[in-house]
Amino acid sequence: MFLALVALAVAIAGAMAFLLFWPMTLVHLRDRHPAVLQGFGSFSFTSPTALSWLLRGGFRSLRDASLNGLAHPARIALIATLAALVVSGALWLIYH
Repeated sequence: MFLALVALAVAIAGAMAFLLFWPMTLVHLRDRHPAVLQGFGSFSFTSPTALSWLLRGGFRSLRDASLNGLAHPARIALIATLAALVVSGALWLIYH
């Protein structure tokens, strides 16, 4: 059960990092790459298209070092959050 709680803490930390870097990434896209941002729809913060673009690493194709510096930590945070939630849920099911 302890490991499930640790995984849940990692998920919370990842979510906080995601909430810091993802909005900055979207603002950078709005300012420098508006065509990409328009493809995400009206509310791009939780758009499945935008989140899959982030998970796939679609930002690399734009060759923008500043965007990479914002989007890469957001991607790592999103992956860590999702993985930690899966691990926490699995451990909770095993030990509960």
